[in-house]
Amino acid sequence: MIVWLSQMFEQYLSFLRLFDYLTFRAIVSALTALLLSLWMGPRLIARLQMMQIGQVVRNDGPESHFSKRGTPTMGGIMILAAITITVLLWSDLSNPYVWAVMTVLLGYGAVGFVDDYRKVVRKNSDGLIARWKYFWQSAIALVVAFALYAHGKDTAATQLVVPFFKDVMPQLGLFYILLTYFVIVGTSNAVNLTDGLDGLAIMPTVMVAGGFAFIAWATGNVNFAEYLHIPYLKHASELVVVCTAIVGAGLGFLWFNTYPAQVFMGDVGSLALGGALGTIAVLVREELLLVIMGGVFVMETLSVILQVGSYKLRGQRIFRMAPIHHHYELKGWPEPRVIVRFWIISLILVLVALATLKVR
Repeated sequence: MIVWLSQMFEQYLSFLRLFDYLTFRAIVSALTALLLSLWMGPRLIARLQMMQIGQVVRNDGPESHFSKRGTPTMGGIMILAAITITVLLWSDLSNPYVWAVMTVLLGYGAVGFVDDYRKVVRKNSDGLIARWKYFWQSAIALVVAFALYAHGKDTAATQLVVPFFKDVMPQLGLFYILLTYFVIVGTSNAVNLTDGLDGLAIMPTVMVAGGFAFIAWATGNVNFAEYLHIPYLKHASELVVVCTAIVGAGLGFLWFNTYPAQVFMGDVGSLALGGALGTIAVLVREELLLVIMGGVFVMETLSVILQVGSYKLRGQRIFRMAPIHHHYELKGWPEPRVIVRFWIISLILVLVALATLKVR
């Protein structure tokens, strides 16, 4: 919105040309989302407490979590509101990539909201029935996948970028739709599984979004894209503003979500943020790099798959409890130790992923 207004009046007010610079808008985007989150946090927490919208804790979970019962949840509303307002203010709203991310972010946020609402307000421990949750996640992902395929068919926008190989970029064809679907839905559920400890999911999300901000900037710059041997996508640069909005909103939420948490994000936050990260990875053609950058999310998801598979096939569990962060809790690790070590792993993986851009 501000970009549009500045373009209208910059001929009369020369200082408005400042808003044409992507780096400036990226910085103010992060700051805007951060300040919005910090402003909304106390108000939302007070409102959730007044409405008695508190966290539901499983009886078969770690005993240390029983004290978390009643902690306000659905704090993801704060994150989504901060991101949405910031993106509307500072991004170029004519950019189709921006709307693709926002469609998934708000669509998955709506699915998560219904799930949380049924759990904490209607007191239905099952929340939104699993098949309906998966149906709506799939429907949103497929709509976006078909739209993106139609927009970028047989161009660099539908090539697969393979890390470590500068000349291996096969054209995906219709497989692009299938890959997009699995990346968006898979990342959404992976972040949701990771959201089990105070601040555990939000900080890796912030780090991955920060990494993608750099990748989006390089992908949308013809000179850097050529230098790094990645596809040049003219619409990708505007995703920098979206990524920095996620960073700012995430850090603002962490202010209240750090151990011991005053509020949890709930499915309304985790499903939406995961879906948004998956969509960004697709748009900048770095789905495989997402596996590295989001290694903590991958590790959490694989721990659940292995645990369930082992128990069904052999009748034995691999971990004391899944997802894997609960395994380390039951081994006696204090919750803050688990959280911070997972943050460190996430930071290392993001740096490794960024390093692969040059190792081609």
